[in-house]
Amino acid sequence: MSTSVLVLVGSLRSGSTNRQIAHAALELAPEGLELRVFDGLADIPFYNEDIDVEGSVPAAASAFREAVAAVDGVLVITPEHNGTIPAVLKNAIDWSSRPFGASPISGKPVAVVGAAFGQFGGVWSHDEARKSFGIAGARVLDDIRMSVPGSMTRFVDVHPREDEEVTTQLRAVLADLQRAITAPAAPAAA
Repeated sequence: MSTSVLVLVGSLRSGSTNRQIAHAALELAPEGLELRVFDGLADIPFYNEDIDVEGSVPAAASAFREAVAAVDGVLVITPEHNGTIPAVLKNAIDWSSRPFGASPISGKPVAVVGAAFGQFGGVWSHDEARKSFGIAGARVLDDIRMSVPGSMTRFVDVHPREDEEVTTQLRAVLADLQRAITAPAAPAAA
């Protein structure tokens, strides 16, 4: 049985380190874990309830919601923009959180990792993304973490797939994500 995961990259830049990490993840995925990078985040209009009307939801937003609904989990690989979540990722969270009560992200396992130029590797962004996905109704996998610092200098001459520390961490992230998706969710505390 295969487990499917949608990969959301928080950077739109074609040569971004986080996009490179996403492609490395595709190569490193363990057997039974199918990763799909969603490349349409730039096409989704900013969330606005005036355009989120049944029967007239923008095509890009509908395609995104369908992609989230069709998978078993989500892996977010994101940098940090000005100490927080990139706008394109926040917009994706907003679209995936609707319609209220029947959103495609509701109860879906989500892990957040990534790289950033700063010394902490995007920790603030990752924490904010976890918080926002949790409020949106996702089952955030808080124990799955990977924040790679110094990305702009660390990967000048080396692709993340050639960095032993990154590939080791990424393999662990993918294995933990696969286990978390296939294991039954813990019951809510009373």
